[in-house]
Amino acid sequence: MISSTEWLITVAVLGAMILIDMSFAILRRNKETTSREALGWTFFYIAAAVAFGLLMPRWASTEMRKEFFAGWLTEYSLSVDNIFVFIILIATLKIKKESQQLVLLYGIMIAIVLRVILIFLGVALVTRFTSMFYLFGGFLIFTAYKLINEKEEVEKEEGKLVAFLRSRGLSSFTIGLIALGFTDLIFALDSIPAILGLTTSSYVVISANIFALMGLRQLYFLLQGLMDRLIYLSRGLSFILAFIGVKMILEALHGNGVHVPEVSLEVSLGTIVITLIITAISSLAATRSGGPGKKSDLS
Repeated sequence: MISSTEWLITVAVLGAMILIDMSFAILRRNKETTSREALGWTFFYIAAAVAFGLLMPRWASTEMRKEFFAGWLTEYSLSVDNIFVFIILIATLKIKKESQQLVLLYGIMIAIVLRVILIFLGVALVTRFTSMFYLFGGFLIFTAYKLINEKEEVEKEEGKLVAFLRSRGLSSFTIGLIALGFTDLIFALDSIPAILGLTTSSYVVISANIFALMGLRQLYFLLQGLMDRLIYLSRGLSFILAFIGVKMILEALHGNGVHVPEVSLEVSLGTIVITLIITAISSLAATRSGGPGKKSDLS
């Protein structure tokens, strides 16, 4: 059980990291982000998340550490999927490269606030109503099936939103900010049930989500050039969502006294890691020489 003091310290540390990131983005708001700079910050946030997870047993349990890594990897991989929609959206709105720093930062801040609210609601539901595992599990399996066409559906909804906001005289920057928050809200409906299939600890879910979201701005600039190469990303994420959906349903059945196999956190974590590695390697290998499938199924 996480004490109030440990919660406050964690929130203070994460808040300080967000403020530093925000200050850096504001100071460099008129400068274009280089790939080298984006790579450095991406490694920094990954290292920070790994360090947080490794140190977690000092104030929490070893089990929570496993839950954090499984949850963070899931949220981070789904966030990468989200970034490709960000790239399309920002390109469509023709937001200046110098302004992309701020619109991404503010959009991600909105996303963090929205996700924290949804997380508390989700945790409250699954801890009080076991049947929610059936609902969330079925939803994830359905989402996995629909994931290939998800980008087209999201883009259609965004197109309607952008057209409406333009008719109200809003600037591209403001429209981009609202659209990014709207997009993340749609993706959160998939990602939050996914992590709740791995843990129902509010502390783990919130910390994993924040660590996954904090490095998105830098990862956006890093992945712009890889958009057409990660052609199997949707398939890999689809498998992960389906796997977690099945895990949630099995846990619900087990909780109701039905004797079914239990999926351990070690198996969950291993499955997520292996799937991401295979997805990345097979995508890069397939597009290495501009062969078949070079055009991304995410665009």
